[in-house]
Amino acid sequence: MPKLLNLLLTVEHGMKKPVWDCTMCGQCVLHSTGMTCPMTCPKTLRNGPCGGVREDGHCEVKPEMRCVWVKAYDRKVSLPLPTVWKEHYNDLRPPVDMQLKGTSSWVNLITKRDQQTPAGWAKRQEETHSH
Repeated sequence: MPKLLNLLLTVEHGMKKPVWDCTMCGQCVLHSTGMTCPMTCPKTLRNGPCGGVREDGHCEVKPEMRCVWVKAYDRKVSLPLPTVWKEHYNDLRPPVDMQLKGTSSWVNLITKRDQQTPAGWAKRQEETHSH
């Protein structure tokens, strides 16, 4: 089984790195971010841009780089993505579980490992949606 998991990880990284600059966080959210990997943000922000986005849409940390979230929004609007994916753009994403870095998001999705969240997160989610 470990050989199969290693093969799957190699295939996943081989596909996602060149196309989406995937960092193999193990908790892929490409489908909800306009096929833009938020982990490429220098601040690894998964829920939208920081307050430092420049007027030209570039990053405050790396001025030569367009803000990941500006790209994500542009792609959400312009790419022929399924409507359900576009609706997930504004979802509140849980904090990154750094223990999953370097693991297969495909395996983590199937095993639901990527859905495990910090204690109290579900309650905060409910409170956010009820207001």
